[in-house]
Formats: sequence, C-alpha cells, structure tokens
Amino acid sequence: MVTTTAPHYQLYQAAFDACYPMRSTARALTPWLHQTMSWMPDNFFIRKLTAMCEAVALAGLTHERPSFGIDNVEVDGQTIAVHEEAAHATPFATLLHFRKDMPNPGPKVLLIAPISGHFATLLTSTARTLLQHHDVYITDWHNIRDVPLAAGTFDMDAFITHLIEFINHLGPENHLVSICQPTVGTLAAVAVMAANQSPNQPRSMTLMAGPIDCRINPSTVNKLATEKPIEWFKKNLIGVVPLRYKGALRRVYPGYMQISAFISMNAERHMDSFRHMYISRIEGNHEKAESIRDFYAEYLAMMDMPAEFYLETVRLVFQENALPRGKLTYRGQPVNPSAIRRTALFTIEGEKDDICSIGQTLSAHDLCSKLAPYRKQHHLQPGAGHYGVFNGKRWERQIYPRVRAFIHDFDE
Repeated sequence: MVTTTAPHYQLYQAAFDACYPMRSTARALTPWLHQTMSWMPDNFFIRKLTAMCEAVALAGLTHERPSFGIDNVEVDGQTIAVHEEAAHATPFATLLHFRKDMPNPGPKVLLIAPISGHFATLLTSTARTLLQHHDVYITDWHNIRDVPLAAGTFDMDAFITHLIEFINHLGPENHLVSICQPTVGTLAAVAVMAANQSPNQPRSMTLMAGPIDCRINPSTVNKLATEKPIEWFKKNLIGVVPLRYKGALRRVYPGYMQISAFISMNAERHMDSFRHMYISRIEGNHEKAESIRDFYAEYLAMMDMPAEFYLETVRLVFQENALPRGKLTYRGQPVNPSAIRRTALFTIEGEKDDICSIGQTLSAHDLCSKLAPYRKQHHLQPGAGHYGVFNGKRWERQIYPRVRAFIHDFDE
C-alpha cells in the first residue's frame, strides 16, 4: 500500500475552518454594501469597505459548484428560455442538458469538460455560445470528496466508460467538443466505439487545446509532470478526504493543492488582478471590479480529483505519452485511433497557449491515420492563450464560427 501524506488535508481543513467566520461575514456584508453603494455612490468609505469585503470573501476556495446561470439564449434575434435538466447520472457525473424551448434546437453537442480541479461551470461561456445553434449537453463532473467510497474508484478506464455511456445516451446523431485534459480520453472513447462498430459513433469531434502528444514542444506544465517519478506524486500530492464529508477516506488530489499550483505559475499576475479589483471598486469603476470578481469567484471554486484518475493522467498522458506511442489500453485492450473512419476530426490550438503547446493537439491527425483527409481540419488561432481558445472574444468571433461550420458540414 502506498503511504500518503494524509495529514496535510486535515491541516488545510483546520485552517479553512478557522478562516470561515471572517470570510462568511464578508460574504454576508457584501450584498448589503452593494445596495448601500447604489444609494450613496460618492461615499468613499462605503466603496472602500465594499472593496475590502470582496477581497476577503474571495481570499480562499469554495468547494461547491457555482451555478451555470444559463436561463436563456439569443437565437436569431429571439430570446429563448433554457432549462437545465439531468439527462443521465452516475455517482461520479451528471449528463446535464441545456434544453431550449424551441422545436428544432440544432445538432446535439456533448461538451466534455476537464476533470482538472475546476468545475464544469468553467465552460459556462463556451456552453452559452454553443447554445445559439446547437442542442448542448455537458459532462458535469461531481466533486469526488462528496462521493462515498462505496461508489467505487474512478480511474482512466472509468472516465472513458462515462464518455461512451453519455455518447450512447445521446444516440447516433451526436457531436463532441472536448477541451484540454479530456481530449485524450475523448479520442480513446471514440476509438473504442469505432473498433466495436458502435451505431452511436459521433459524427464529429472537436478537440481543443489538448495534450494528445506532450512530446511535441513541451510546455512548463509538461516539464513539471516529468521532473519527478510517479512515486513522488503519490507521496507528496495525494491526501485523504476528512471524515466530515461523504467521500471520507477517499484518496484524492485535493483542490487546494491544485489551485496553489495554478496560481504559483502566474502569482504576480493574480496579485495584480486582486489589486486592480480593489482599486477599481474604490475609484468607482464598478464594471471592471465586478468583471474581476466574477472571474475569481469561478476560478477559485475547486473540486478534489480522484487519486487514481489524477495519477494515471500524470503517468499515461504526460510521462509515458501512452496514446501516441500506441501503449494506451481500455479494460485491458489496446486503444487504436486508426480504427476511426466515420467521426470527422477538428483540432484547434492557440498560438500563445502555455499549457498545451502548438502541435500537441494537431498530432491527433496522425493518430487517426485511416480517417479520410476531407474529414480532418485544423485551426491555429493567432494571439490566443489556453483559456482564450474556448472563452472570450476570439472564441466567440473567430473560433466558434469555424466549429459551427464544421459541425454543420458533418451533421448529415
């Protein structure tokens, strides 16, 4: 049995609990201060107190999924109501459907969110944009610390199984859009379905900014994953869920350790953002302050990752490059992307992506060697970083129109 540094999760929980009264007080005061500020917009003291409460309220993690908040969408100039519905569920995930109140919602698209610490709500903007012309479903992964041990383990095989199960639920007329980390599992799931000649093979899959082959132009993230042996990750990064939660005693890669790693990569930028939020609020630039606040409210919402899935991802994707080397297996059987002949492939990369470098996602084209050339497309987005590939103006104005056209071309 692997020895883990279990106490570090307990120490974090104790520190989190100690800070909770101060943060909860700040959260409770903030709405009242916003209302007061609307009555007295020129009151410097109220603006400063509001800025302080917002900073304190955000200075820590939340472990609960934020709301998607998608209750309507603009379709051809009309406002259409949207309803969140659980189309299918397992102990580990919900297949969430954004059902539109219209007779022809468009092609079915399964938006596959990463299991990389953040909740699926990180893709809210992505889903909202896709909803304009598509019938959108999303993989809403559950926080593993809330999943009882009796539900079993969640590893790479379980991840691929979930994707196949969700795709089968959608039926034969489906398309996939996979972002970042799950692109490897997505390509594997489609390969397995192709090898089994499933009637529900997706009509297309769009892989965006994913680590298909990390040997190509290794990024800082890639190098960090290969500097230490897998035993180091097991010993130093795996904790045990405290007894107070439903997933008590599960081995996990804790959310607080993940966000610490994310922030440390750009610590100065994050400090500047908090400072700008504070100053903007004091100076009365509320739109800018709220934009920064909303971003960090989502960014600092973290979930724990299953230890099995995290360690296999590090080993298979980043250290061993199992998929591009032909070494990845699913339930003991080889995963062979060359079996894919029906599912069209679109890969998208960002010029300035510092997480998944140029060429890593494109490599999927070589792996799908039996797929006809007319079923393959690639787009490199100038000026886009990792997050900008699926969020923001470049996504909405330059990347999404290409995704929409690609799905339309292969929808029949």
